[in-house]
Amino acid sequence: VQLQASGGGLVQAGGSLRLSCAASGRTFSGYAMGWFRQAPGKEREFVSTISRSGTMFRYADSVKGRFTISRDNAKNTVYLQMISLKPEDTAVYYCAADYRSMWYEAPTKTMEYDYWGQGTQVTVSS
Repeated sequence: VQLQASGGGLVQAGGSLRLSCAASGRTFSGYAMGWFRQAPGKEREFVSTISRSGTMFRYADSVKGRFTISRDNAKNTVYLQMISLKPEDTAVYYCAADYRSMWYEAPTKTMEYDYWGQGTQVTVSS
């Protein structure tokens, strides 16, 4: 499967962005989808995930209440709505797909994901 992330950009603190990740190549509903991010000099970290069913969600503590993940299986796309952005949210954001998870599982570890997109830069200025 190929993943194409988009929607990143430069925004002031307190602003909003919506990231999109379009998938192609295999049945989209067969994948749990996740968002991860990597800031300069830091390891890639988990941000959010949504199950194949679309009913199970998980968020990193640092983004709870500010980020919302969703998926549209008809459009083969997963979204990450980000509000109240902070400078510490600055990173390259990656979407990922996991085809091995069960219907209601929402995996949070990078090793659980099989396919990765190219990343989209999010920069939050103070």
